[in-house]
Amino acid sequence: MHMRAEKKPDTKAGAAGGRKTKLKAIVFQAGPLIALVLLMAYLAFATSNFLTFDNLSNVARQSAFVAIIAVGQTFVILTGGIDLSVAAIAALAASITAVLLTQPLVLFGVDFGFVPPPVAVLIGLFIGVAAGAINGWLISKFKIPDFIATLGTMTAFRGAALLVTDGLPVPSFNAGRQLPETLIWVGGGQLFGVPVSALIALLCAAAGWYVLRYTALGRAIYAVGGNRAAAHSSGISISRTKIMTYAISGLLAAIAGIILVGRLNSANALMAEGEELRSIASVVIGGTNLFGGEGGVWGSIIGAAIIGVLGNGLNLLDVSPFWQRIAQGIVIVVVVIFDQWRRRSMTRV
Repeated sequence: MHMRAEKKPDTKAGAAGGRKTKLKAIVFQAGPLIALVLLMAYLAFATSNFLTFDNLSNVARQSAFVAIIAVGQTFVILTGGIDLSVAAIAALAASITAVLLTQPLVLFGVDFGFVPPPVAVLIGLFIGVAAGAINGWLISKFKIPDFIATLGTMTAFRGAALLVTDGLPVPSFNAGRQLPETLIWVGGGQLFGVPVSALIALLCAAAGWYVLRYTALGRAIYAVGGNRAAAHSSGISISRTKIMTYAISGLLAAIAGIILVGRLNSANALMAEGEELRSIASVVIGGTNLFGGEGGVWGSIIGAAIIGVLGNGLNLLDVSPFWQRIAQGIVIVVVVIFDQWRRRSMTRV
């Protein structure tokens, strides 16, 4: 009686399939970076002004604001939420900081004189943290959907900024006091040929990456966004995670707003309108899952760069601003479609 030889698994085919799967995953994850490189290559070919040092510095300087608030937006979206109030928080923090820097502080009829610039900046940053924490508290305490809660606070924060500024722009020079030169340098100056605001954006991204990768808060953020029920069962406080996440988003929005004051050399309550949508687009283009639990800050930085390069390129190509809006909208939709297809493909693999 002859026994049938057992068929051995094809280890070579399995190894080849594994390598193919890994390569496919790497290509998909590098999609935003590949898109940025291809976009820059096309613009370099289409217009001779794109790759000039001055133009690239201008792109980096203009993209820094969106990049910084996109880092905070990444934290929020990773938890499965969304923050529509980041631009309003930036305007509120910027307006309060600019008023304190250029006007005497008067409270309850008592004139406290001018606030030292470092204190004024710290107050602006504190306002950002407090506004973000309010968002997180409302969402976690009253179980309000993130979208609705931040839509309401967006309007409220804009109103508060209008009250602070009396609905008027805050000039760079007022009552014998002007915005500090250091602040103007931070917003529009350069360090070793690189815009200072872009360097700050990279520092914010590096800090965000560290928090998400190496801290308990970062692990909690991914857990809450990946599976909220499982995160709660494992002892993670959903409310505390939400509040801290939105507070971080508010802090980064305040940093971006104060930098914008330096770049514009003034402030007003309506500054940065619409930038909350650009921050969300940057996060999505960068590959972060809108439903939470997957993504990272470096992808969001690349997404902000793509939006900045696209806008700059369309300007250099003398495209009408109306067509620019259409083009940017189409790009965002196409990227989201590609991202969903990528995720389905990876799931099948």
